Amino acid sequence: MSVIVVGSINVDVTVVADRMAQAGETITGTALETGLGGKGANQAVAAARAGAPTAMVGCVGSDAFADVALGGLRDSDVDTDAVRVVDGGTGIAHIRVAGGDNSIVVVPLANARLAVAQAREALAATEASVLLLQLEVEQEVVVAAAEAAHARGIRVVLDPAPAAPLPESIWRHVSLVKPNEHEAALLTGVEVTDAASAERAAQWFLERGVEAAIVTLGKAGAVLVDGAGARTLAGHVVDAVDSTAAGDTFSGFLAAALADGASLDDAARRAMAAAAISVTRVGATASIPSGAEVDAFLAGA
Repeated sequence: MSVIVVGSINVDVTVVADRMAQAGETITGTALETGLGGKGANQAVAAARAGAPTAMVGCVGSDAFADVALGGLRDSDVDTDAVRVVDGGTGIAHIRVAGGDNSIVVVPLANARLAVAQAREALAATEASVLLLQLEVEQEVVVAAAEAAHARGIRVVLDPAPAAPLPESIWRHVSLVKPNEHEAALLTGVEVTDAASAERAAQWFLERGVEAAIVTLGKAGAVLVDGAGARTLAGHVVDAVDSTAAGDTFSGFLAAALADGASLDDAARRAMAAAAISVTRVGATASIPSGAEVDAFLAGA
């Protein structure tokens, strides 16, 4: 079975330095990289590298960056038939990386042109079993895509990042929501500091109709809550150099495993391993491992 991703497509311009510059300060960087990014595209690449046939629904501009974005998707075997080229610029993300942390400024550009009709048309034609959504496109598109997929019996996985308040109506169409601790706190009002508070935040989603919730806690692992109860999944200790796209890697591998028929627990553990590998590498899609690399990591864990 396959995965369809409705979301953002960017070109990432990543600058690496020994530390973050302070306001008004100029420092010298150590590296510059340009490549495919955007939460939607990152997740599509992750799902494809995990082994799932994957299609992307989104928009790129009419500029030179569009070739970088489309080429990056196609190089990872992501179907781009539902990616529309619009007038203007392709979405851009400026990423600063230092000491394993990052700060990001996103300029949506073409991503703001992704329309409800485009998403609905793609979902009406897809044979995918899992829809993966994020929040880097217009909120009305996310809501409409969730509704359309749910109506067709497609499993809807929502990665609510970057976090923003959502209409109550969306939750009954979501099968699985996967926030990190900060996103869970913003959406639920529960301050998430440990597994117990993560469980309370996850329950907030279930009370609103979501079938399952996974609240990720970085190195501390994740808390998974569904109708069978709550359980804490242990994280992996690795030498992190760049956390860019770690959450997207998790979401893409999670969706791919679910599309392949894995249990939620097994899918989450595989996703955590993939995310752990990704933080040991610099870049967005450049950091996403293959399914074989995840197999080897899990075998040695």
